[in-house]
Amino acid sequence: MDEKNLLEKWLSDSLSDTEKKAFEKTEAFPFYEKLVADASHFKASNFGAASDFESLRQRLFVKEVPVRKLNPNPWLLRIASVFVVGIALYYFLFFTPEVRVETLAGQQTKVELPDASLVVLNSMSEMAYTPDNWDNERSLRLKGEAFFDVAKGSRFDVITELGTVSVLGTEFNVKQRDSVFEVICYEGRVKVVSGQLTKEIGVGDLLQFTDGKLRLNKTFTVRPSWTDNVSEFQNAPLSEVIEELQRQYGIKVELVNIKGDVTFTGGFVHGDLQNALRSIAEPLDLDFQINNNTVVTLKSREN
Repeated sequence: MDEKNLLEKWLSDSLSDTEKKAFEKTEAFPFYEKLVADASHFKASNFGAASDFESLRQRLFVKEVPVRKLNPNPWLLRIASVFVVGIALYYFLFFTPEVRVETLAGQQTKVELPDASLVVLNSMSEMAYTPDNWDNERSLRLKGEAFFDVAKGSRFDVITELGTVSVLGTEFNVKQRDSVFEVICYEGRVKVVSGQLTKEIGVGDLLQFTDGKLRLNKTFTVRPSWTDNVSEFQNAPLSEVIEELQRQYGIKVELVNIKGDVTFTGGFVHGDLQNALRSIAEPLDLDFQINNNTVVTLKSREN
């Protein structure tokens, strides 16, 4: 016989000796015994005893959850409503969403700005601007490298962590990677501000800050070579060349027994890793090995 039936017969004092012994051995028996014992000490008017098992079961296991009615202060509700409406109005009137563009390894993308200015973003780069306020302020933030073909109009600012480039309408390239900040002017004139230094450059001028040191040079190209899927370098540290190779191919390059002051003049193509590695390794008398799709080893060639 199950515990439920034993409890019912125990309450009605109709258990046999065998059933009583069995019920007293159950885990719940001490609880029921104490409950009945405690109930015998209570005295109250209109006391109603449990006349059957069902009545007791409901008292034991059914617990009503009290419902508390809230009566909020109407003035608080009005204040809260005004607060919510105020936030919504501020959002729609003053919040201007920002557009962010990012490129992955080996990826380039073209972005047309609200005034029809064109930006070509190199791999592993990002830019951000606010289109809703573009007519009043033509400015964007850049991290990485980009080529700009700026429509004529008000001042156009490219803001990087190491400096700001300002123009009215021209073509130029800006690169800011780690401690390198480089600007090349291809058309018109460009003003560059970096820290306390302000410099204006013209067509064919290349301005570069590396670890705070200024270098001026000339270029005879009409646009940056990377926009045609070729990365070119002129007397650049090998570390800079390797970093660009890693960005374009999404790989990791390990250097073995190569001096730290090695420089490189030349270039490599995008989209053909074997060709790119040969272009770097041959002029520097290096060997390379592609270990898998993501790791490349460059080492000094054994004599």
